[in-house]
Amino acid sequence: MLTDLLKLDWKVVLTIVYSTTVLLLDGYHNFFPLKVYDRLLLYLIIPLFFIVALFRQSPAAYGFRLGDWRAGLLYTLVGCVAVTVLLYFLGKTGAFQTYYAGWGGGKLPLGLHVALDLLGWEFLFRGLLLFALLPVCGPYAILIQAIPFSIAHMGKPEVEALSCIIGGTFFGLVAYRTNSFLYPFVIHWYLMMITVFFTR
Repeated sequence: MLTDLLKLDWKVVLTIVYSTTVLLLDGYHNFFPLKVYDRLLLYLIIPLFFIVALFRQSPAAYGFRLGDWRAGLLYTLVGCVAVTVLLYFLGKTGAFQTYYAGWGGGKLPLGLHVALDLLGWEFLFRGLLLFALLPVCGPYAILIQAIPFSIAHMGKPEVEALSCIIGGTFFGLVAYRTNSFLYPFVIHWYLMMITVFFTR
């Protein structure tokens, strides 16, 4: 049993342990005055350090590139249209109105706040975790990365959290198909912006 554990890919093990740890730390601590800076550090900067300094790989191997931009633009357009229709109805529900009422960027413009918050968030799930798991899990990695993503939405409106297993899988599929986490990031950014718009 121990010998089997020692044969595990240390990069995959480190990625899983790190991803789980930072999600817990994010839930319990604030390291900077604005939460978005915590997430940039924990979800983007430190993982990029791991990739370059420890894994000795290029960030491009973990989706940090444009990838298949034609497919990316198509998925982004389809995704943005779909979330617009969905949020038009969900944004009027009591749960969304209550949770997102008065929600804003605080000290930063809303669009920048959301972008800084989601850049690291998307890289953690649709970059680091997805592309680390693909060599050992194959396409199952698309589903696996959506599990912690969904759990991380606990506390938000129930229908939003439940929908994340589908939304997170779609985001993973887009990243897998385009070899880039940037397109899920753009869709997710738009989703947050349209959510705020429809709940005001």
